Amino acid sequence: MSVGVFILVSVIKSLIVLIVLLTAVAYTVWLERKVVGHMQNRWGPTRVGPFGLLQPAADGLKFLFKEDLTPPHVYKPLFLAAPMMALIFALTSIAVIPFGNSIPIFGYSIPLEITDVNIGLLVILGVTSMGVYGVALAGWSSNNKYSLLGGLRASAQMISYEIALGLSLVGVLIQSGSFSLRNIVEAQAGRFLWIIPRWNIFHGQFIGFFIYLMAAYAETNRIPFDLPEAETELVAGYHTEYSSMKFAMFFMAEYANMITVACLATILFFGGWNGPLAGPPIVRALLPLVWFVAKVFCFLFLYIWVRGTLPRFRYDQLMSFGWKFLLPLAIANLVITAIVVAW
Repeated sequence: MSVGVFILVSVIKSLIVLIVLLTAVAYTVWLERKVVGHMQNRWGPTRVGPFGLLQPAADGLKFLFKEDLTPPHVYKPLFLAAPMMALIFALTSIAVIPFGNSIPIFGYSIPLEITDVNIGLLVILGVTSMGVYGVALAGWSSNNKYSLLGGLRASAQMISYEIALGLSLVGVLIQSGSFSLRNIVEAQAGRFLWIIPRWNIFHGQFIGFFIYLMAAYAETNRIPFDLPEAETELVAGYHTEYSSMKFAMFFMAEYANMITVACLATILFFGGWNGPLAGPPIVRALLPLVWFVAKVFCFLFLYIWVRGTLPRFRYDQLMSFGWKFLLPLAIANLVITAIVVAW
């Protein structure tokens, strides 16, 4: 593949992934409103389009045309930069996530990812960990005590649970022997005992997945760990002073992080795009993408299900759970995995 063709393909893939990701963010919000509505014996969005499917477009237009208020007491440079930082870091991490095998197009083999990095997992952990700056700076630059408390809560929570999240992934790295997300998926191909998929969740990493799941809820500030946005205590927390599109950017970043976490869980613990393949060549080429999207959807549905059923923790319970339970459990899982693999 020539340099010109490579650049053109990379630009096209980047645009497609960005459009699909932003569309997925909008319709994850719609899905959450519908699912939680039915759980609470309500309809959810119904008026804008069939089944309310045009509600995300209506919400987007509403945010674009709402009055954009900037309070006079804020530190304006960081106040404006914070939502952009949160959204940019949330969207950037999707660049190294593979969605399937390569597909042939016009004689070229096109991998289903924007860029193949052999340390993809480290790139995602590094980029997503920078997202805390957007939240912390939003709270500080607002010059509001409630916003500041929300930003400090978010910083402490994300840093604390990031340690357990990182340790929960080391067991997967030991078993696969690679930081490359594509190599990790390929290591989970096949079956053992003839029927059980060789996915990491069935291959000694169920505890690692539990730790990852709990830490992911806390990292993305979702119920039952949404203390930075506790409306009853903080008047919405770090984004209290935000309005219009700047306010929407924080929620876009939150839902983009949810999708990234779901993609990563699919790749690390559920075999990525591995699944039954049958049919003509074009079907076999696209089926891995279908399996990947289906697994990500199931994970997002679990996110929404938990929001509709669990209450919020107290902040001391949140920190105790992270430091006194998840962290020791992650270390124990790491040690046992290392011993088993070495043996």
